[in-house]
Amino acid sequence: MTKTILHIDLDTFYVSVERQLNRELQNRPLLVGGTGDRGVVAACSYETRGFGVHSGMPMKMARELCPEAVVIRGNAGTYSQYSDVVTEIIKEKVPLFEKSSIDEFYADLSGMDRFFGAYKYATELRQKIINETGLPISFGLSVNKVVSKVATNEAKPNNQLKVDKGWEKPFLAPLSIKKIPMVGDKTYQTLRNLGLRQVRTVQEMPMEVMQRVLGANGTVIWKRANGMDNTPVIPFCERKSISTERTFDRDTIDVHKLKGVLIAMTENLAYQLRRGEKLTACISVKIRYSDFNTYSKQLRIPYTSADHILIPKILELFKALYNRRLLVRLIGIRFSHLVSGNYQINLFDDTEEILNLYNALDTIRERYGDKSVIRAAGLGAKTIGRMHNPFNGQPPVVLAHRKQ
Repeated sequence: MTKTILHIDLDTFYVSVERQLNRELQNRPLLVGGTGDRGVVAACSYETRGFGVHSGMPMKMARELCPEAVVIRGNAGTYSQYSDVVTEIIKEKVPLFEKSSIDEFYADLSGMDRFFGAYKYATELRQKIINETGLPISFGLSVNKVVSKVATNEAKPNNQLKVDKGWEKPFLAPLSIKKIPMVGDKTYQTLRNLGLRQVRTVQEMPMEVMQRVLGANGTVIWKRANGMDNTPVIPFCERKSISTERTFDRDTIDVHKLKGVLIAMTENLAYQLRRGEKLTACISVKIRYSDFNTYSKQLRIPYTSADHILIPKILELFKALYNRRLLVRLIGIRFSHLVSGNYQINLFDDTEEILNLYNALDTIRERYGDKSVIRAAGLGAKTIGRMHNPFNGQPPVVLAHRKQ
C-alpha cells in the first residue's frame, strides 16, 4: 500500500495566537520571544522577514533590523492551550498522528484514498482547525514525511500543497538545498563551497560523493534530496532524559547566585520526575563561560527522584567543575538514564516525615503550579519552572522555532 503522509504546520504560531488575543496587532510587524538583550526570537510575523528577521536570532539584532516591530514576551501557557485545542481536533479526526513540536504535526492517511480521498480529508481537517481556532494553518501531502514537510513550507502562508506519487524528485529539484530538512547553516555553507545551489544538483550526484564530504549525514541528505524517506509516523516516544538551563542577562561570577539557580533547577526537575513517576541514575552539570567555552561533568548515582539526594550531588559536581573563576554565561543540569518507578526509599536515611513532606509539597505544586512552593535557597531563580508535564508525550514549548 502506498503511504500517504500529511504534514501540518500552524503558521507563525506564537504570532497568530497573539493576534487572536489582540486584533490591533493584525498586519503589524510583531516579534515574540525574550525581551532582554540575550533574548531569542521565538516567532516573527511575515512583515518582519523583509528586514532579515527570522526565528532563532537574537532579539537585540531583530530590534535593530526592524525597529518599528512590536515586541511581546509571550506566554507559554497560552500557546500550550491553543496547541492542545488543535491536538484534540486532530486526535478526533486522525487515527495515527505525531506531534513533533507545539505547532507541527504529522498524520498517516495511508489507505484513505480508497474510501474518501486523503487530500479532500486533509483539506476539511485544515478548514475545521481554522474555523474552530481562527489560526492560519498550512499543510503538505505526499508519500513521506520529508517531502510533505518541504511541501508545507512551499505552501505557506496559510495554504496547502499535494505532491503526487512519482513527482517527488521533480518537485524538489528546483528548490534551494537549504530547504532540505537537516541542512543547517553550516552544512549549507559546506555545500555552497562545492558549488551546490539547487536540490537538482545533489540529485545528479552519486551518493558516495555526498558521503565523502559529509559522512553519514551526506547519505541522509542525498536520500532526502531524492525524495526518499521511510521514517514512520511515531505517536509517542519515551523520554530518555530531562534537562533545563539558564542564560543570564549579564555574565556573573556570583557563586551564591549560581548555586541558588542550580538548587531551583534541581528541585523543579526532581518534582517533574516524581510527577512522571520516573527515576534518574545519571546527573550532569553544564557551565558556559563568557568566552563561550562550555564544560560539563556527569555522575552515576543510585536511582532516585528525591531533592535531598540530588541537590548535594549537583552542588558537588558544580564545585568540581567550576574552577576557572571566569564570568559565567550559562549553567544547566540534566537527568538521564531515566526509568519508570516511584520514589526510592532509603532504608537508612529516610523517615516517615520526609516521605510525607514530599507528598504534601507535590500535592501543592500539582494544584497551584510548579513555583508555588520552592526552597529559600532558590528564591533568586523563581522564574524557573515548566508549563507542562514533560512525560505526557507532548514536545517542549520552547522548541517550536527550531529546525528539524
